[in-house]
Amino acid sequence: MDFLPIIVLLVTIALGVPVAFCIGAAGLSFFLFSGSMPPELFIQRMVSVTHSFPLLAVPLFVMTGVVMNYAGITRRMMGFAEAMTGHWIGGLAQVNVLLSTLLGGVSGSANADAAMQAKVLVPEMSRRGYDRAFSSVVTASSSIISVIIPPGIGLILYGFMGDVSIGKLFLAGIVPGVLLCIAMMILVAYMARRLKLKPAFEHRMPWGERLTALRGAGLALMVPVGIVVGIRFGFFTPTEAGAMAVLFAAVIGVLYRELRFRHAWTILQQTTQATAIVLLVICAANGFGYYMTWEQIPTAVAKAMLALTDNPILLLLMINFLLILAGMFIEGSAALILLTPILVPVISSVGIDPVHFGIVMVLNLTIAGVTPPLGTLMFTTCAITGVSIGDFIKAALPFYALLFAMLLVLTFVPAISLWLPNLSMN
Repeated sequence: MDFLPIIVLLVTIALGVPVAFCIGAAGLSFFLFSGSMPPELFIQRMVSVTHSFPLLAVPLFVMTGVVMNYAGITRRMMGFAEAMTGHWIGGLAQVNVLLSTLLGGVSGSANADAAMQAKVLVPEMSRRGYDRAFSSVVTASSSIISVIIPPGIGLILYGFMGDVSIGKLFLAGIVPGVLLCIAMMILVAYMARRLKLKPAFEHRMPWGERLTALRGAGLALMVPVGIVVGIRFGFFTPTEAGAMAVLFAAVIGVLYRELRFRHAWTILQQTTQATAIVLLVICAANGFGYYMTWEQIPTAVAKAMLALTDNPILLLLMINFLLILAGMFIEGSAALILLTPILVPVISSVGIDPVHFGIVMVLNLTIAGVTPPLGTLMFTTCAITGVSIGDFIKAALPFYALLFAMLLVLTFVPAISLWLPNLSMN
């Protein structure tokens, strides 16, 4: 077996080279030095993946999140979240968690959610006496919910790379996402009492004002419902759902009289920049994937794992541990793209449902985004809020415990993920 590409990959990652270039250099080294492959084939493999129709969902859902910000949808959803939980102890922290859940159903990006709330909510929390490190941790940790609630971009990537139904993955993410939201709100309430945090409002907001806030956010809240219902009843594919989400967000922005034609260029710029990062990794990974297929690495890994154990529980424990380690050093989307083709055959061979495993894998690699040493969610939030990594990690310890506990629950109780897809099929 030719180990040169793997060596190149590990060395370039250790040197701090951007992940897309690490994967690309590793794949190219195989075509340059194997002696049996023309280098032009590497370029062909990179370009061919861009012809995939399902991948078109990625830029469309990225654009949905960008349009939301200019359409006033984000602000109205934050107003609704504050109306419902602002009177609780630590009310703004609860708003943070609830807003991540609501936004996850529209933007589907943890990094986008963390960046937005770090800019908008954390300064307001600081003005009201919240510790900045605690606020940053709540922001980064709650953004994990965004990738589980449909239409999470991680679910789209997993479905594409593992040949798993994206519609089923969207359905499978709803219940785990809601449970994660509830668990995190309970932890935030406990921490708020310990830290003696004040509510955002002294008194409960009247139901009339809550209904007004709900009407303001009502159209936006229908986006995830429309996506799931449309896919379930065959009105459109997940890719077409992305186009519908963009159109719906734009129409809402026009109705709110906040979206202007002058915003179009900025929206296209931001969408292109965010999409290019993800797709460059996918293109490079497709070239690297050809090397793995040629050398039969997925088959070898599957045989090695199954030689250790064919017990599904032990296998899931082992895979979770490996994913946590991988996610600590490789950005979540890149790790997902690289590892899905390797691990899906392994879990399928012992009878583990690939839809259930998709939720576990996406959640696992996103949790790694808030852990040292290279957690992207951690660095994104800290860069915006100005909190040191050391203070962030110290404040994050209770949240780490909760997130890993929820990961184990979702891993070993597959019914949580599969209940809704199975109910829908029946």
